[in-house]
Amino acid sequence: MKKTNAARILDNLKIKYELHDYKVDENDLSAENVAGKIGLPPGQVFKTLVARGDKNGVLMACIPAGHELDLKALAVVSGNKKVEMAALKEVQPLTGYIRGGVSPLGSKKHYPVFINESALAYSCIAISAGMRGCQIFINPEDLIKAVEAKTYKLTVDK
Repeated sequence: MKKTNAARILDNLKIKYELHDYKVDENDLSAENVAGKIGLPPGQVFKTLVARGDKNGVLMACIPAGHELDLKALAVVSGNKKVEMAALKEVQPLTGYIRGGVSPLGSKKHYPVFINESALAYSCIAISAGMRGCQIFINPEDLIKAVEAKTYKLTVDK
């Protein structure tokens, strides 16, 4: 299993984690699909979304698989009036990561990270290791420390 920049960052911070490989389905890069492949419920697998605020610029939001990001809530907690999703073509230039492999750890620049508060209900969550086909299993409190994240309710109730 290849170590990613995200894993090296955790090593440097002396934070415990596990890497888990899975077979990538190019036709379905969804976090729900990843959850099934790594054997965790969707609520325990967090996708990292890239957004842009009108005042504070680029930021990242980690929300559970199967949920939709509440852009208004993200705007409020990030000190913006309005937040919109970054265009897919912007994600790699901004983060260095491709769709399906965006990690809150180790992007090109240090962006503010906001994690849905539901992560705190688990002793372990999964996030992308920074490449398709590899997830990091990590204690959410450790992830929050590693990326200096803030936790809030960031999902839309359906």
